[in-house]
Amino acid sequence: MKAAILVNQKKKLIVDELDLPTSLKVGQVLVKLEYSGICGTQIGEIDGVKGEDKFLPHLLGHEGSGIVEKVGPGVKTVREGDSVVLHWRQGNGIQSEPPKYNWNGKTVNAGWVTTFNTKAIISENRCTKIPANISKEDAALFGCAVTTGFGVIENNAKLKMGESIVVFGAGGIGLNIIQAARLTSAWPIIAVDLFDNRLDLAKKLGATHSVNSSNKSYLDEIENILKDRELDVFIDNTGNTSIIEMGYNLISDQGRLILVGVPKTGENINIFSLPLHFGKKITGSFGGECNPAKDIPRFIKMMQNGLWDLKGLITESYDLENINEAIFSMRTGKTSGRVIIKL
Repeated sequence: MKAAILVNQKKKLIVDELDLPTSLKVGQVLVKLEYSGICGTQIGEIDGVKGEDKFLPHLLGHEGSGIVEKVGPGVKTVREGDSVVLHWRQGNGIQSEPPKYNWNGKTVNAGWVTTFNTKAIISENRCTKIPANISKEDAALFGCAVTTGFGVIENNAKLKMGESIVVFGAGGIGLNIIQAARLTSAWPIIAVDLFDNRLDLAKKLGATHSVNSSNKSYLDEIENILKDRELDVFIDNTGNTSIIEMGYNLISDQGRLILVGVPKTGENINIFSLPLHFGKKITGSFGGECNPAKDIPRFIKMMQNGLWDLKGLITESYDLENINEAIFSMRTGKTSGRVIIKL
């Protein structure tokens, strides 16, 4: 197999060949990957936003699609030849032992799912069978971007028809949050981001208004859009503590602040907590609390019946050998939507 390996934090990934284990253990599934998305989480892992990484060198990636090549003992939810989505949230089946790969005599660690690789040993509960006729390129986004985005609206924000929402950060997850908010008939849906290309895409996918946060008066712009209306939901995808604090102050006394982005280790928010006793809420999202085994088939059926689609969401694709260029494109804001790696 070929894989992109994180050898040192804050360094480029190394693309090289690894040796697969000779046999599968209980609950393990060998998958030939076709596509992988890149999530901000992987950039955070590379940058070490959660501190020192004790598992280096290791593989990365937590949303992808592929075909099952082989199943290990005890596996019942998928079989050889199945089309599958790979996801980081737990689904049905066994949670296996994570695999270890050989790299020129050195052990390379991996979690229950990795997708920056042409093949991977995946824990059964991190892969969900999908219809064979679904685009594998689109299917990769169901591993995180779609399920997290929709789950944030359904399970964390519990957004209702006609409620107002600000989505701060219009990357892959933010754009799906906006799509889900549109399906809920929220109004207004205000997308905020540093890059106009992302905001243009956000409006195509359902945002009623857009605000560029590089403008110093962006908070005034948000308040002018709301006018005298209270803000029901503020969703932060950035992990920036000053934005989180702003969102907390902006929502109504009964409003909900949803934290999708995670601040760097050691960075804390400073808020006046009294309103929390009277209905204001802060909720940290963990992948939108989605259940992949139930939610992925449900969201696919909605897409097949024309309720929403992924057209325009994938804006760039790269080969695995050029994955560092893809990551750079995300960092600089060149990428409007989701980046896909073709495996």
